[in-house]
Amino acid sequence: MPVRLPDARRGRLLFACLLLAATPGRAADATRPGMDVGRLLGEGDQAGFARALEPRAFVFPQDHGAHEDFRNEWWYVTAHLEDEAGARYGVQFTLFRQALAPPTPAGAGAGADESAWRTRQVWMAHVALTAPEAGHEAAERFSRGALGLAGVRASPFAAWLEDWRLESAGEDDLFPLRLRARVPDAETPFEIDLRLEARKGPVAQGDQGLSRKSAREGNASYYYSFTRLEASGRIRSAERSRPVRGLAWLDREWSTSALDPGQTGWDWLALHLDDGRDLMLYRIRRSDGQIDGASAGTLVDQDGSARALTQDDWLFRPEAWWTDENGARWPVVWRLTVPSAGIDGRVEALIEDQLDRLSVRYWEGMVCLRGEASGCGFLELTGYGAGAVTRAGEGRIPDEASSAP
Repeated sequence: MPVRLPDARRGRLLFACLLLAATPGRAADATRPGMDVGRLLGEGDQAGFARALEPRAFVFPQDHGAHEDFRNEWWYVTAHLEDEAGARYGVQFTLFRQALAPPTPAGAGAGADESAWRTRQVWMAHVALTAPEAGHEAAERFSRGALGLAGVRASPFAAWLEDWRLESAGEDDLFPLRLRARVPDAETPFEIDLRLEARKGPVAQGDQGLSRKSAREGNASYYYSFTRLEASGRIRSAERSRPVRGLAWLDREWSTSALDPGQTGWDWLALHLDDGRDLMLYRIRRSDGQIDGASAGTLVDQDGSARALTQDDWLFRPEAWWTDENGARWPVVWRLTVPSAGIDGRVEALIEDQLDRLSVRYWEGMVCLRGEASGCGFLELTGYGAGAVTRAGEGRIPDEASSAP
C-alpha cells in the first residue's frame, strides 16, 4: 500500500527510518526537526553504488529515466505563471528517488524471499503552489517503488507518485510534457494541470554534464536542464480555476555522494531573463560561513548555446533576511552581478514566506531580478536554521553579513 501520512512529522519519521536502513548509525536523526540535506546527499554507506567521476554523453530517452545504480536522483520542475488578470503564481514539482541498497550484482539471483512488495527504492514527491489568495502551500507524499505506486519510465516518459504525475503527452518525444497534481488536504486545497513545451534543447551542466560539488573525487552529480519551457494550463485554488501562462524550468540530476562533510547547504538560482537568456548558479556554503570553490553556474544564450560560469565570474550575496517561526533566517533579497553578461541588480522574493515545511525543510520560491538586466525565476535555499549542522557538532550556520564569492 502507498504510504500516505497526514502530517509532516509522521512523514519525516517514516522517510528517516527508511533512509536509516541504508545509513547505519544515524538513529538519532529520526527525532530531528527536519532531515539534514547534507547527510542525505553526502554521508552513508556508498559501497556498491556508481559514482559520478568523469564527463559523459547523455543518451535520450534513456537518461530521462531512473539510474538505480546511483543512490540519489530527482526530477524537478518550477514554473513562474500569470493569469489573465496579471496575478502571479509559482509552481514546484519534485520527485525524489533514494536507494536503500545498491542493485543486485548480475547473476546473483533474486533470492527466495523476493516478492512484488519488496523494493530497494523509496520515493518522495513535493508539490507547492504560491498563489495570491493562499500564499505559499506545500505538500509531500511518500511511497515504495513497487506495485506501480511510484516510479519513472524513460519512454514514453512518465514520472509519478500515485496521481502526482509528470509525463509525455506524446508517444515518441519527451515534449510536450503534462504536469498534474491535486492536493485536496492542504489548508487551501489546490490543483495543478500544466502543459510544458521546450523552447531550447537540453543543457549539459558543469563539465559536459559532470557537476562537481567539491574537490573530492566522486562528490559530483550528472546534471542536465531544459532551461526554457513554455507553460500553459490551469490552476485551481480557493475553489477558483483560472487559465495561466508563463515559463518553466526542468532539472534532472543524479548522484551517489554530492556534498563534503564540511558543506552545509546551497543557494541555487534559476532565472529566465527578459532578453531571452537563462541563468543558473549555485553557491555551496561551508560550516565556517565561507563559500566553497565548487560553486558554479551556466549562462544559456537566446539560441540555446551555453557557457559555464565559475565562482570568479559572478557575485551573489544576501542583503536582507526573513525570519521564520523557529527563528531561522532565510536570505530573500540578494545582490547579483555577472559582469561578462551585463547583469547587475537585486534578486527579490515576491513573497518572503515561501518555506516548504516538509520532511526536508527548505525555502523554494518565486523571485525576480531588477537592474541592468531583468527577469524572474526560482530560488532554492537549503541548510539554514535549526536543521542545519556543522560537522563539528550541532549548531547554526553563521550569518553572511559580508561574505561573498
